[in-house]
Amino acid sequence: MRHRLVLLVLFLAAFSSPLPATSSSPFSPEECARRRAQLMETAREGLVVLFGETQAPPGSRFRQDNDFYYLTGINDSGAVLVLVNAKAEAHLFLPEQGEREIMVGGANLLRDADAAARLKLRSIAGLSALDEFLARRLSASGSVLYARLAPGDTLDSDRYEERLYMARRSRSHFNDYPSPDLARAAKLRTIFPDAQLRDVSPLLATMRAVKSGAEIDSLRRNGRLSAEAVRQAMRQTRPGAFEYTLEGAAVGWVLGHGARGLAFQPIVAAGLNACTWHYERNDKRLAAGELVLMDFGADLEHLCMDISRTWPVSGTFSPEQREIYTAVLEVQKAVIAACRPGADAAMIREVVAAELARKKITTRGLQGDIHHFVGLSTHDGSPGELPLQAGMVLTVEPGLYYPEKGIGVRIEDTILITADGCEVLSAAVPKEIGEIERLVKETE
Repeated sequence: MRHRLVLLVLFLAAFSSPLPATSSSPFSPEECARRRAQLMETAREGLVVLFGETQAPPGSRFRQDNDFYYLTGINDSGAVLVLVNAKAEAHLFLPEQGEREIMVGGANLLRDADAAARLKLRSIAGLSALDEFLARRLSASGSVLYARLAPGDTLDSDRYEERLYMARRSRSHFNDYPSPDLARAAKLRTIFPDAQLRDVSPLLATMRAVKSGAEIDSLRRNGRLSAEAVRQAMRQTRPGAFEYTLEGAAVGWVLGHGARGLAFQPIVAAGLNACTWHYERNDKRLAAGELVLMDFGADLEHLCMDISRTWPVSGTFSPEQREIYTAVLEVQKAVIAACRPGADAAMIREVVAAELARKKITTRGLQGDIHHFVGLSTHDGSPGELPLQAGMVLTVEPGLYYPEKGIGVRIEDTILITADGCEVLSAAVPKEIGEIERLVKETE
């Protein structure tokens, strides 16, 4: 009994211990001040006005707008940042709070007399002063006003996807209302009709594409954390369990080890469900002989991770499953080996095609693609045909889907482009067939 108690205490301690604290936060006042200075130097003239998130989605924790958090590291709701570019000044505006608001939700930085100096801001003022401040500074700084005219990205979708969702929503005229960014831009045009509105989104997207050293350290920690969560799910796999059993094992692990939440709604898709790319019901009972595909990642320190693995419910791949899985794995390995500074999507496809032809591997039509950047958003933007640079973080996620067979296979890793190649941040979760089969057959 004593040994069991000791083991239980050790298990609970291991499960609940947060990850070691970083020596440098990716959103420290110093880091954010450096980013603001870079943005102001690039913009050069006029003002930048950036609005923070106003409230949390129903049932979720408050999570600050990505662009706003990137420049401030501030998690107060309803905040507005104004940069005076020529003078390299940063000013923060926050809602004035009544006593009941403070009692219910806590005080914002307006009640912190030392906050401006600590956060390396020129001033912090109440939101009621914003319009007059903009009017005075626009007059003194010229008529250029940078704001976000394109949709901002969210926790798990990039700016392009947000535009797409708006277009789909507007299929019904009852849902055809502007996004907060469009409404704010219209308001700025109304109040300051002589201002030249410019979109700050491209400037921020370029900056965010290349990660700082502190961001990279945080993403490495998230890679290890999220990988272990997927390993926990693999160990819970058996015929008769439910998809949500595996989800619960992974979610419990990351929340118990310091993650603030999830980078996206987990996908745990068994059998035919794996052929729906963004399947989210996660309520099917696992059956012997099926494959299960899991797409998972944590939101750690406001940075995301994205991992997909596919494994057999019974612990052993069938010959057909093994053949399909091997094709996907070989394509993924070839893409990762080709990812390095200077490479673009077209070059990577050529390298991968040549490598697979040399190995005489049948890829069933798969090409060697790179997919999306990862950072403050799970989908931090699309690399397109841009050449890769050291410090970029992106996913490689080939997949093959056969609805008629009830088989879907995707293998996804998040990688960091380094000076001479790339580093797989999610390497701690196995993807070789033998390693997967051994892990699935383990019992806790």
